Amino acid sequence: MIGRFDRYLMAQLLMLFGFFALVLVLVYWVNRAVVLFDQLIANGQSATVFLEFSVLSLPNVIRIVLPIAAFAGTLYVTNRLTTESELIVVQATGFSPWRLARPVICFGLIVAVLASILGHYLVPASLRQLAVRSDEISQNMTARLLTEGRFIHPADKVTFYIREISPQGELMNIFLSDARDKETRVTYTAREALLIRGSVAPTLIMLDGMAQSLDTETRLLSVIRFENLAFDLSGLVELGGVGRIRPQELSTRVLLQASETTQALTGASRNTLLSEAHERFGNALNGLFAPLVGFAALLLGGFSRFGIWRQILGAIAALIAIQMITRVGQDIVQSNASLWPAAYLGPIVGLLLAAALLELACRPALFRRKPRRTEMEGDAA
Repeated sequence: MIGRFDRYLMAQLLMLFGFFALVLVLVYWVNRAVVLFDQLIANGQSATVFLEFSVLSLPNVIRIVLPIAAFAGTLYVTNRLTTESELIVVQATGFSPWRLARPVICFGLIVAVLASILGHYLVPASLRQLAVRSDEISQNMTARLLTEGRFIHPADKVTFYIREISPQGELMNIFLSDARDKETRVTYTAREALLIRGSVAPTLIMLDGMAQSLDTETRLLSVIRFENLAFDLSGLVELGGVGRIRPQELSTRVLLQASETTQALTGASRNTLLSEAHERFGNALNGLFAPLVGFAALLLGGFSRFGIWRQILGAIAALIAIQMITRVGQDIVQSNASLWPAAYLGPIVGLLLAAALLELACRPALFRRKPRRTEMEGDAA
């Protein structure tokens, strides 16, 4: 009977956890997909590239929603079991709140393991692959500029034309119109040009040309002839910082080492690297204490005809407060890596709060309303 109840509660928790996780992932993914659609499809990329980027962004989205889905699923299951008096019946058979929490603890451990796998392995790998593919897409966008005999629009209000590309890579007879500035419109023409790769974006070197600047208010046209002119294409093409790796893309082992090579590669300080590593462990622990706090809070007060909405609001407020404490602890670690235990301040507070709530639930007499003296005198009469 004991094992049957544990399996029943675990099945309910996992089923609702999967439902809420699916809903939240879809909500997050749709918001992300809209941004990706604007960035990729509008720049001429295929639907296959769009789907690839969407799939690569899913692990990070799932990692974010796992603790929230676990918390929401636990609240829903506990509220339904309380409303239908199933928990009341089980408690009447001798099950203490600590005993009832055993399947919830097992459920929290499962969520924590899933969050650990995502945070330590899948998310860094997907983010790194996403960065590599972004660099490749940016380079393809640069190659789109090298189209001869056709007017192209690499950005809004920008028109570029190349009459011919020589075998040596020289751009012959180019035309470039830049109308992004509302006050001034500039048109460049050059007999020859070269495209040179820069640290952030390529640079167009125009030779033997002319720049015509039109003031849109006064309608005055100024003409400047030049022998060579450099035009920065950073506003048109972004290479995404080739060679620069973000701390989120590194493995946890590399982050914990925080070597000078890693600091130079990422451009991040030792405090930032260690803060990222400990943040991953803290996020995994969120999957453990979040359902415990929700379950323990809903056990307070017992059965009521008016529902347990107060306990639900209290559990949500407690989770928000714990997340704020977690954020403060992570900021402390980012400012001083020697204080790394502060990164686990939020999870520790969450576990202690869950234990305190379960202990209070073991004393239901504290929550019973004491009868008024007038009522007691009336009953006595």
